[in-house]
Amino acid sequence: MSIIRDISLAPAGKQKIAWVDSYMPLLNLLEKELYEVQPFKGRRATLSIHLEAKTARLVLALHRLGAEIQVTGSNPLSTQDDVAAALAAEGIPVFAWYGATSEEYFSHLRAALAHGPQIVLDDGADLAFLLHTELKELAKKVIGGTEETTTGVQRLRALHQEGTLLYPVISVNDAKCKYLFDNRYGTGQSAWDGINRTTNLIVAGKAVVIAGYGWVGRGLAMRAAGQGARVIVTEIDPVKAIEARMDGYEVMPMDLAASQGDIFVTCTGCKDVIIGRHFKQMRDGAILCNAGHFDVEVNIPDLEALAVECVERRRNITGYRLADGRWLNLLAAGRLVNLASGDGHPAEIMDLSFALQLLSAVYLVQQEGALKVGVYDVPAEIDTRIARLKLQSWGTSVDILTAEQQAYINSWTL
Repeated sequence: MSIIRDISLAPAGKQKIAWVDSYMPLLNLLEKELYEVQPFKGRRATLSIHLEAKTARLVLALHRLGAEIQVTGSNPLSTQDDVAAALAAEGIPVFAWYGATSEEYFSHLRAALAHGPQIVLDDGADLAFLLHTELKELAKKVIGGTEETTTGVQRLRALHQEGTLLYPVISVNDAKCKYLFDNRYGTGQSAWDGINRTTNLIVAGKAVVIAGYGWVGRGLAMRAAGQGARVIVTEIDPVKAIEARMDGYEVMPMDLAASQGDIFVTCTGCKDVIIGRHFKQMRDGAILCNAGHFDVEVNIPDLEALAVECVERRRNITGYRLADGRWLNLLAAGRLVNLASGDGHPAEIMDLSFALQLLSAVYLVQQEGALKVGVYDVPAEIDTRIARLKLQSWGTSVDILTAEQQAYINSWTL
């Protein structure tokens, strides 16, 4: 029995899924290839991920390949109710709706885990959190999981370092075909899609402050520069700061950048990146948003404490008026701006990431009992295979080493 907002929304959700399906050739190819094998037959799986059309296509692939799957969201503001309804109409139990309270969100996670999954596909490690706290008994049934995000992998590695991780996990986030494209090009485009759509303001000529210069930050900075912005990067890692400087961007601490920025985008994975003393310096009309997983990078309690008025100025924009009359504008309640204020990554990007998810889940089944508890990289052969399939879908080929060349590069002689 699904817990969703409105089953009558299913036709609109099916239309969205059909559209992205046309641009996800890798999932289509892998589904056809594995259909006869039914690698997940008799296996229960729980998936917690941003519940929108591309995710639904992955869910349907897992379902068609034999998984008894239950689905929930990984962010209260990224679930699309029509897509949730479309999956429920296919007979897949779905527990999610847009705008869930914290209590509702965690009750949906618990409901999705209630069937005792053997495979867990996580986005941010919220399922893992429950399986390592109040639902430890269910964790005994899990043969393995996958994790899609930098933040989630950090949480799982922390569990492993403490010696408390309960099952093996594949870090899909660390696959080259994930972070080089999903984190950089996917977030780089989709976050700005969300910002531009929500604000209806020009980026050219503005000062854009990017907090964090990992792969997400690189993509955000690249797209901001492409729209004509002056780009400022804040970092804690001196090596990444050098890279940002050599990529042509200004680099400075947030204490200096706060007074210069027109648009601020956080993507560090850490808390309290922008706090009270920064808000006090900001220009009237500054735009604040987050492209990191959790809503802790922009310190909202500090912002609320400084504000004398708080109003919805536009859909997905909360305005905070300070005592001196300045307005600071927070997008999507500080949650992921590309999903809470947009449609998430482009379909072609998620095709890469979800093909990795699918083959990683197959690998977990194949390796049942052989993998010790730990956090593992996606096997290199899976990463390489996905890359070749992507090139093939574009009609693009690459050179292949001859036997002599292969011997030469593997030799220490000239």
